[in-house]
Amino acid sequence: MKLKFKHQQYQEDAVNAVIDCFRGQPGNSIQKYRYDIGEIARKKKAEIEAKAGLKGFKDIKLEDFSDNAFKNSKIVLAEEQLLENIQTVQKKSNNIDYDKELVLSKVSKLNLDIEMETGTGKTYCYIKTIFELNKNYGWSKFIIVVPSIAIREGVNQSFEDTAEHFHQSYHKRIRYFIYDSDNLNELDNFSSSADINVMIINTQAFNSSLKKPKEGSKSKNKAARKIFSKPDDFGSRRPIDVIKANNPILIIDEPQKVEGDVKKSSNTFEALKEFNPLMILRYSATHKKKHNIIYRLDALDAYNQKLVKKIKVTGLSILGLTATDSYLYLENFILSESAPKAMLEIEIKQKSGVIKRTRKSFSKGDNLFELSGKLAQYNGFVITEIDVNLGKLFFKNGVELELGAVTGDTNEETLRRIQIREAIKAHLEKEVRLFNRGIKVLSLFFIDEVAKYRLYDENSEKLNGDYAQVFEEEYQELVKEYLNDEDSAYTQYLKKITVGETHKGYFSIDKNKHLVNPTIKNGDASPSDHDLIMKEKKTLLSLDEPTRFIFSHSALREGWDNPNGTVANPNE
Repeated sequence: MKLKFKHQQYQEDAVNAVIDCFRGQPGNSIQKYRYDIGEIARKKKAEIEAKAGLKGFKDIKLEDFSDNAFKNSKIVLAEEQLLENIQTVQKKSNNIDYDKELVLSKVSKLNLDIEMETGTGKTYCYIKTIFELNKNYGWSKFIIVVPSIAIREGVNQSFEDTAEHFHQSYHKRIRYFIYDSDNLNELDNFSSSADINVMIINTQAFNSSLKKPKEGSKSKNKAARKIFSKPDDFGSRRPIDVIKANNPILIIDEPQKVEGDVKKSSNTFEALKEFNPLMILRYSATHKKKHNIIYRLDALDAYNQKLVKKIKVTGLSILGLTATDSYLYLENFILSESAPKAMLEIEIKQKSGVIKRTRKSFSKGDNLFELSGKLAQYNGFVITEIDVNLGKLFFKNGVELELGAVTGDTNEETLRRIQIREAIKAHLEKEVRLFNRGIKVLSLFFIDEVAKYRLYDENSEKLNGDYAQVFEEEYQELVKEYLNDEDSAYTQYLKKITVGETHKGYFSIDKNKHLVNPTIKNGDASPSDHDLIMKEKKTLLSLDEPTRFIFSHSALREGWDNPNGTVANPNE
């Protein structure tokens, strides 16, 4: 399984908008400098230099302690020329008013906004922009700032997924890494390398570091403060000083979350100045703080260009019927060569006397009173007409029921069950169409409360919450309709998947419980729910991976998509 990426014009336009802002900038804007290699390294280097002529030291290489490094050269264009370039870019767009001045910020003199609707490939665009800035102007040091660990993981995965794709176009690779306060030596490589280098950092790694803790008090975020301290294991250097010496280009993903309130300056925003950025590129669908916007692809543009799907909502209308407690849910219509039928969920009295809600197809003339086991609430409910064009069902007692309408006992539990059922049904309908094309279908449930899906017992063992139980009940009932054709490859596919393994969730509570990765039959460790959902997208998109339904509270809001890639057929 691998992802295939294709070049799309609107993404090329977004990249070119940034590149064209620097027309006239020299093509090799990288500069060599001497950087601080740290106290320990300096002492070792001095010792080697003093003993270089002695026997036994001839094989020691002084370049191992080189203080040569490379940083981004300054922008040589005058502000007037930069503004003229930006205005030229803005005038090419029909939906951007051109600026009369550069919009400064406390962090940088140059601030460019790129507005792209969610799901259109912001991450892909700024990775490609990094390659183009290097190709055209030689800049090679970049820092991507993200508001959360979830987005950080998604960005890191995007660099991995697109590496081969971009190598085919640019014949070079980006050296990327996640900033880790426990592995600061990565910063030395970031500085000393002349290749394209990208550091990915989430705001939690630095945003509480500006204020020194009071003497004797304990820091609430020791890891975050380390970037501004002088740790012994980093040669008594401040990591931020090593970073800022590179004059990096800052790329901010979701700036409205990174920079905070429009009217206030947050610790995060103030801390960004410490990175000494050459410029800031901000990528978002919803910019709160406005700067020099150079590209806009809003929701309407994205929809008109068929770049994002229209969301289809299955609505539930609740009817209040006078003098009746009858429960009815009109799920859909069944069309056939003969007269249409209506798929209804009603209450039916079983032989044991238990009343059970059951889905059945009904025809014109059916008497729900008789078919329900003579439950009094259905007295008079005889179907007189099934009008597919109007989307209505008519009864002899004058009641009209619209498609998707539910009557009677409409408590929250009932409505949630119907919603879960409809989502499973829509999933299966789409899946059966796409299966033979090797395309995996995923369905996401965004829930209101984690405990309704996942619970833990006193031994930290996972248990199903209400939503998970309802899901499993409804899935097992609905999937029966697709298991009739024994010769069908899709039927065989469904039979291999158990209901317990086809749905997963990712919540912060799972981390707190220190879950261990489960194992699979061959003995290899399979990814945890977190890794599978947030990192291992290629595995998740494989038909060999049984997970098809994902439950989340909020972790997938940003940074979880596959905007440019298409799924390769695993058999190719």
